[in-house]
Amino acid sequence: MSQIEWLAAALVLINVALVALRSVWNYPFALVAVTLYAFVFYEAKLYSDMLLQGFFLVLNLYGLFAWVRARQDSGIPVGWLNTRARWVWGGATVAAWVGWSAAMHRYTDAAAPWIDGAIAMASITAQWLLARRRVESWFLWIFVDLIAVPLFAWRGLYATSAVYVVLLGLSIDGLIQWRRAAAAGAAPA
Repeated sequence: MSQIEWLAAALVLINVALVALRSVWNYPFALVAVTLYAFVFYEAKLYSDMLLQGFFLVLNLYGLFAWVRARQDSGIPVGWLNTRARWVWGGATVAAWVGWSAAMHRYTDAAAPWIDGAIAMASITAQWLLARRRVESWFLWIFVDLIAVPLFAWRGLYATSAVYVVLLGLSIDGLIQWRRAAAAGAAPA
C-alpha cells in the first residue's frame, strides 16, 4: 500500500501547486489522486477520509467544468464570499462535523472519528469553495493541513503526513496568490 500512498501523495502535490497557480490542469491530477487515496484511507481505517475521496471525485469533476467555463486570458477568476455566506458556510460545516463525527464514533470502528470528521467536513467545504473559486477555501485548507499532519503520522501514513506539511506551505502560497488575484479585480461576476 505504501507505493500507492506515495503515488497519491505526489499527485496531490502537483494538483495543489497547479490550483495555487489557478491552472485548470490541476483536475486530472486530483481525479487520480482521490481514487488512490480512497484505498489508502480504507486500509488505515480512516473511513471519513475514505468516503471523502468519493465526494472529491464528484466535486473535482464539477470544478473542472466550472473552471473551464470561467477561464479567461488572465487565468481563472477568483473572489471572496460575502459576510452572510461566510456565516452560513461556517455554521453548516460545524453542524456537519458534529453530526458526521458522532455517527462515525457510534457506528464504526473509526480510529479517530472526531478529528477525521473535522478533516472531512472542512475539506468538503474547502473543495466546494475552491470549485466556486472563493479565496476563503485556502483558510480551510490551512486548517485541514494543520490537523491532518499529526493524525496521519499517528496512523503510520508518514508519506501522507509529509505531503500535508508541504500542502500547508502550498495552501499559504495559494492564499497569497488568490488574494492578489481577487484584489486585482479577477473576481467572478
